[in-house]
Amino acid sequence: MTILPLEAEAEAAIALPRSVVQSGYKAKYAAREAAMQRRPKGVSRKALARSTGDWLAIQLAKIVLDDKAKIVVPVLEALLTANGVKHEHYNRTTKGWQGRLRMSGGLALRTIVANEEALVLPDGERIDAPASWCAKYQR
Repeated sequence: MTILPLEAEAEAAIALPRSVVQSGYKAKYAAREAAMQRRPKGVSRKALARSTGDWLAIQLAKIVLDDKAKIVVPVLEALLTANGVKHEHYNRTTKGWQGRLRMSGGLALRTIVANEEALVLPDGERIDAPASWCAKYQR
């Protein structure tokens, strides 16, 4: 069996000893990405490998990641603000804070978007969320 570059990259990331994300979660993300039949347009393989791959994760990847799949923090903060997610209290001084902001903000955003049934963009435009996705995350 030939190891694809992404699989090698994922295995290396999973093996990192000093990472905020537990190895089990990294392995889940890599397996989800490998199982996807078709990559959504506008989303890099790298972005898919480190996310859940659900509707919101794909929307966020399209909106808050640059061409190299790096997070653009001001865009993420504007998106969180537009949807009413408080984010000012998150630590922004320690190593890995951008990833924690993305993950913690994303979790808070998930519930709000599911309940509102739409993702509000910083310019006020709304992207309707699929009903099946909302049903899974509504509280």
